[in-house]
Amino acid sequence: MATSAREPVTRLGLQINSFTYPGVPDAELFERIAAIAATAERAGFDSIWVMDHLYQIRNVGERTEPMLEAYSLLCGIAARTTRAQLGTMVTGVTYRNPALLAKVTTTLDIVSSGRAILGIGAAWNEEEHRGYGFDFPPLRERFERLEDAVQICWAMFTEDAPSFKGVRHHIDAALNFPRPVRPGGPPILIGGSGEKRTIPMVARYADACNFFGDVETVQRKVRILEESCERIGRDPAEITKTRLGPLNIAATQAQAERNAKRVAETRKLSPESVATSFITGDPDSVLEQVDAYLDAGVDGMLFSLPDAHDLEPIELAGRALASRLGSATAV
Repeated sequence: MATSAREPVTRLGLQINSFTYPGVPDAELFERIAAIAATAERAGFDSIWVMDHLYQIRNVGERTEPMLEAYSLLCGIAARTTRAQLGTMVTGVTYRNPALLAKVTTTLDIVSSGRAILGIGAAWNEEEHRGYGFDFPPLRERFERLEDAVQICWAMFTEDAPSFKGVRHHIDAALNFPRPVRPGGPPILIGGSGEKRTIPMVARYADACNFFGDVETVQRKVRILEESCERIGRDPAEITKTRLGPLNIAATQAQAERNAKRVAETRKLSPESVATSFITGDPDSVLEQVDAYLDAGVDGMLFSLPDAHDLEPIELAGRALASRLGSATAV
C-alpha cells in the first residue's frame, strides 16, 4: 500500500513535547513555540513534531501542565515555517474518525504547501480517554482501528472517492477535495515498537516508523522489521526508520551532564530510564552516540530538547547534527 520514497521521510527532527516555559504566559505561548520551530528549521532540522495528547504525559511534566491540540498547533507552525515537514508523534487512533483524520492531515498539507506527515499509533493514555469521554477499547480493538485507519487515510490521500469496509471503520465514496499537495499524499508513519503487531503492520503499510530505546534495542527492532518485510516481499529500504529520544547537548560534556541530571531529577526519572533514552554530551560526544544508532540501522534521529525554549540548544544541536544527518527534501 505504502509507496517507495526516494529519500528518507526525515533525517533530523525536533519534537516539541512541552509547552511549559519559564516566564512565558499563556497569551505569549504560541509566539515562543513559533520561535522554537523557526529556529529549528534555520538550524537544519528537516521535520518538527508535536505529541497528540490532551494532558501532559509522565516523564515530561505534570498532567496539569499546558497541552495544545496537535493539528491546530501544526497549522500555526506551518504559517511560521517554510521547509520543515510537520507531523504528530503520534496521532492516537481513538481520538478522531479516520476519514476526518485524513481530511485534517490533508488540510495541514494544504496549509503547509505539502509538508504534512501523518504519524499514527494505537493510543495508550487511558486517563485522557476517561477525562474527555472517549472510549478506550482493549488493545486488540485499538490495533484493529489502527489497521483500518491507515488504509482509509491512504485511500483518501490517493483516490478520488474511495470506499472501504474494515473491521471497525468504513467509508463510502468519501470525498477529499482539495487533494493533498504532496504527490501520493502525506507519508504515513506508524509509531510503536511492538514486535508481534506493530512492526508487521509497519512492514505492510507504512512509509516510516519510529523506535525508542538504547542502541541494542533499536538494532533488534530494525532486524525484526527487516524480517517482517522479507516475509511479505517488501524492500525494507522503502521504510524510513527513526529513533526518538531526549537530547541534552551543551558546549562542554560537564555542562551537558549537569543539565541531564537536573532534567532527570525534575521529571523523577530513574537512572535506567536516563541511560536508555537520553543522548547527553558535547557536540563531539553526541555525534558519536548518533553514529551508533545510524550503525544500528536507523535512517534518521528525532530529538526532544528539555531546554528548547531557550533556543540556544536547538542552534547548537543543528550545527552539530545537520551536516551528519543531512536534510530530507520536503515538497
